[in-house]
Amino acid sequence: SDPVDEIKSGYEILKSLGIRARGVNIFSCPSCARQGFDVIKTVQTLEERLAHVSEPITLSIIGCVVNGPGEARETDIGFTGGGAGSGMVYVSGRPDHKMSNEEMVDHLVGLVENEAKNVRDKQPDNKLGDKNEI
Repeated sequence: SDPVDEIKSGYEILKSLGIRARGVNIFSCPSCARQGFDVIKTVQTLEERLAHVSEPITLSIIGCVVNGPGEARETDIGFTGGGAGSGMVYVSGRPDHKMSNEEMVDHLVGLVENEAKNVRDKQPDNKLGDKNEI
């Protein structure tokens, strides 16, 4: 396989184990009859659109209100499907505003990029390099 893909897979394994924080860690639900939008397709799109973000950000994408609020409470940014073509956006674990499913991906990308900028702005300059890099 492609060595670049192997490196990406390695980072994903370390990220999922909580050993190395690099990039956006997306938590999502399995597909079920309660989902208010196509969760799997949405997550795939978000993974592609957010691949450039290196700051450790957590993002939850949950298709319904059964498990969504609990998952979103534990992430930096979250989206929970709610029916009628819209859902709730969570920021810092709290319900923040409603968003249509059609606008969700672009909106979440903007929120994650803004959060990544906030993380960068809070970090002191490290002239010796980031110890969290391989």
